[in-house]
Amino acid sequence: MAGGNGFAYIFLAMVVVLLAATSSDALSTTFYNGVCPNALSTIKQVVTAAVNSDRRMGASLLRLHFHDCFVNGCDGSVLLDSTSTISGEKGAGGNFNSLRGFDVVDRIKAAVDRACGRPVVSCADILAVAARDSVVQLGGRSWNVELGRRDGTTSSQSAANNALPGPGLSLQALKANFRNVGLNEQDLVALSGGHSIGVSKCSNFKSRIYTETNIDPNFARNLRSTCPRTGGDNRLGPLDTSATRFDTQYFKDLVNRRGLLHSDQVLFNGGSTDALVRRYSTNPAAFAADFGKSMIKMGKIRVLEGRSGQIRRNCRRTN
Repeated sequence: MAGGNGFAYIFLAMVVVLLAATSSDALSTTFYNGVCPNALSTIKQVVTAAVNSDRRMGASLLRLHFHDCFVNGCDGSVLLDSTSTISGEKGAGGNFNSLRGFDVVDRIKAAVDRACGRPVVSCADILAVAARDSVVQLGGRSWNVELGRRDGTTSSQSAANNALPGPGLSLQALKANFRNVGLNEQDLVALSGGHSIGVSKCSNFKSRIYTETNIDPNFARNLRSTCPRTGGDNRLGPLDTSATRFDTQYFKDLVNRRGLLHSDQVLFNGGSTDALVRRYSTNPAAFAADFGKSMIKMGKIRVLEGRSGQIRRNCRRTN
């Protein structure tokens, strides 16, 4: 009996550690109310100006938060430049010459530190708030961002290469990728709706428009005029047909076999996610509600709190 109880205690401890490593319930929507009541309004001002100046920036800021959280948790590590001791995530295959918005984050950090009188807002929290404000600026519904993350002191290019979902993944691979960070099938479909805004390089979808059959022929033909079989890999195609508005067009496009990426269209290809895609395509309120819930859930992945990590003075490097 003693041995059995000991095993049970060890198993329970392992479960507790695993849960702590994947999510947090200690974040708070009012975290900065006392120490810097102007923090969120300051972030919103900079984001609004940036998105009004460049509509693509909304998608770029949303993507920064996503790519941050999927690699070792939401700790701002995606913002770190490489050094002699850090092989930064910026150099990973899914990020290099692709991620944008680092200069906007720098502007937000400078503005919020001025508003607060000192560095009290983490770069990780800036990414979470900027993602929400970007969605709202492009027509999406708001959600209450939970705050209190601290910044990590390491970054890993190899971890990013292993963790970030690629544009050619199958549905099963996408499910596994999301499951690895504690997200389920509904989170996968809802968060994929982030592709309602933004663009992608031809290199990410060229194979689809020339070789795949689950694609509207006219849609493929139009994209081929932008992306030839050879060359033009850095040319851009919109992720949906209303790529500067955050709406449900992405899901309508999937139903009509007009998903840009292979990893988009597999969400509606006779599999287990078809029903949810169809629901979101006709029910904007359901999508908005589920997207907000999934963003909150994603924003809790392996966060640093309390005395862990640091509040970076410069988002590009550790203190």
